[in-house]
Amino acid sequence: MAFNRFPSPARKVLSPLRVFGLGALLLGYCAWSGAGYCQSSSLTSELVSDSLPPAPKVESSQASALSSKKAKRVREKKTKVKDTARVQEKVQDVPVLPAGENPSDLVPSQHFLGKPEVVAVFNDAMPTGVAVSFSGRRFVNFPRWEDNVPFTVGELSHGKVQPYPDAAFNKLDLKAPENHLISVQSVVVDARDRLWLLDTGSVKFGTVIPGAAKLVCVDLSTNQVIKTIRFPADVALPTSYLNDVRFDLRRGKAGMAFITDSSSSGHNALVVVDLASGESFRRLVGHASTRAVPGFLPIVEGAPLMFVHEDGERTSMKVGADGIAVGADGKHLFYCPLSSRKLYSVNLDALADRNVSDDDVAKTVCEVTEKGASDGLEMDSAGRIYATDYEHNAVHRISLEGKHETLVCDPRVLWPDTLCLAQDGYLYFTANQLHRQPLFHGGRDLREKPYVLFRVKVDAEPVLLR
Repeated sequence: MAFNRFPSPARKVLSPLRVFGLGALLLGYCAWSGAGYCQSSSLTSELVSDSLPPAPKVESSQASALSSKKAKRVREKKTKVKDTARVQEKVQDVPVLPAGENPSDLVPSQHFLGKPEVVAVFNDAMPTGVAVSFSGRRFVNFPRWEDNVPFTVGELSHGKVQPYPDAAFNKLDLKAPENHLISVQSVVVDARDRLWLLDTGSVKFGTVIPGAAKLVCVDLSTNQVIKTIRFPADVALPTSYLNDVRFDLRRGKAGMAFITDSSSSGHNALVVVDLASGESFRRLVGHASTRAVPGFLPIVEGAPLMFVHEDGERTSMKVGADGIAVGADGKHLFYCPLSSRKLYSVNLDALADRNVSDDDVAKTVCEVTEKGASDGLEMDSAGRIYATDYEHNAVHRISLEGKHETLVCDPRVLWPDTLCLAQDGYLYFTANQLHRQPLFHGGRDLREKPYVLFRVKVDAEPVLLR
């Protein structure tokens, strides 16, 4: 039907109201414009009852104004309807996942960094240290903490771990601890391709057994123990926990070793060992750089990490000097407490000289940088520090010029522990879920086997001071 049959005021109203139906429009038009217009159309006469009273007469200009206002209101209403439809359309575009559906392919997630390779997995005891010989032989150790540990040092061979150097030496014998390995925390290959075993002399974090704390050297060509250095009671204190060790074979007649004491209940320190005489002494005892940072609270897997006793009592993790590395130039020793995010250094000449007072040694200590919360440290021949980051499942590399790189960030790297830079250009490290142990969870063991030995290509060479 052509709209030009109606006078012009009606056309202005009708055009925007087509959507409501012609009948309803004409009914409204009659109410505005008077009975005369309604009578002019047979169609409108059929739609409007004869019983309705006649509409009041409205002047043409008034009718036009009313029609314009009505049309505006209708346009606004239509616009709101369209906007609401658009919003609903957008909402409906978002997919609704069924309960329990994994949205990993629909939402962003943390990026993995680096490409760590799995070297070995362990389904029994929990490893801490790793060492790789010049020829590529791989060694790991298992401290006697809470697990059943049949041997505390092993060699990876043909997909299995064999006790090293033999099962007899690994037997737990508390009646003759000086002749057996009690609980080895660290294994390290030195610059002459010899394997050193650092025995804490402590079982299940208990007090050090007299005569049990020692440093053992194994000749890898014969697989025989060639040297044992036992620590006296004033060096390996009853509360000590001898944690990690590094070597500088240029010092003294046969070289020197440097060890961290990370005790969580006693005095922290660095231990200096003369490999020729077997003499040892403590340095930086209770110094701020070897102690846990006051108030330190690590966040691991999104949760605060504290010691939680079976009765629910919580105490902060106060573990001192842990990671250690000798500088590439042999002038500085780098170290860090476990309960800290700081990296420190000390002058090695001062540290190794017994004639230099403790106060003068302390004056050479420097806070190098913030590096994240670390367990293990390592150094390469270019003078770059490698540090684990147990809060972020990561391994970092830091140049002494201040450049920080993340080599690995991977949710599988649950508590990266010890680092070993090998001759093959790989950085090896263990991931042992240390933070899931029962002592952090009120006696509940949250670890999920296997534990893992990883490696990542770094194209760097180890520090060999000989």
